[in-house]
Amino acid sequence: MKVLYEDNHIIAVVKPAGVLTQGDGSGKKSLFDMVKDYLKEKYKKPGNVFLGLVHRLDKPVQGIVLFGKTSKGASRLSEQFRNHTIQKTYHAIVVGKPKESRGEIKEKVSKISFFAEGFTNKTDEELLEAVKKATKTRTAELSWELVKSNDKYSLLKILPKTGRFHQIRVQLANMGCPILGDAKYGHSRASEHRSGWHDSNSIALAATAISFKLATEDEIINLEISLPREWNNYIK
Repeated sequence: MKVLYEDNHIIAVVKPAGVLTQGDGSGKKSLFDMVKDYLKEKYKKPGNVFLGLVHRLDKPVQGIVLFGKTSKGASRLSEQFRNHTIQKTYHAIVVGKPKESRGEIKEKVSKISFFAEGFTNKTDEELLEAVKKATKTRTAELSWELVKSNDKYSLLKILPKTGRFHQIRVQLANMGCPILGDAKYGHSRASEHRSGWHDSNSIALAATAISFKLATEDEIINLEISLPREWNNYIK
């Protein structure tokens, strides 16, 4: 875990791929645990420390994650996420090449739900309930831009406008360009290339930049990280 930014109210860190943002009861250390340990050590606090979880990255995804160090920090960040004023940038290596050099994807949340909820494992009652939830008029929206490509893969820059469950993974797969290493949503095309991917705990998706306002003033903080070095093995 690397600390990118820290003030009295907010801390930004880089989550490694394969690490949960928040614990799931398995006993494995999560990013949340790591940040709390860091704060305890840095500020010599013997007891529990406050840490507000305001958003998550999927376990196989690496990149920038924000936490609130105080209730004010967590509240201000949560408000920005709700209002979609936080700007997030992702990069992904996908299988194949898009037909266009840039584009936008806008879908009803029901289409996202049918992939993301794992419908093959649902009972009839659970399926009916999930379909009812999927009828809401919320949408999942993102824009993307082709950075470069070769004969197998493409590097995309992605700007999500909404933050639905597994949105980027599902929408790129729907577009016909599944994320490299993502067997969950990549179906046969991604699985064909799965053996060539270097790490079964990660996929080629990274949260590479984020912009947000401070908790106590209107100053905007812009944070950015480099693409993972191992990605050079697949596209240069």
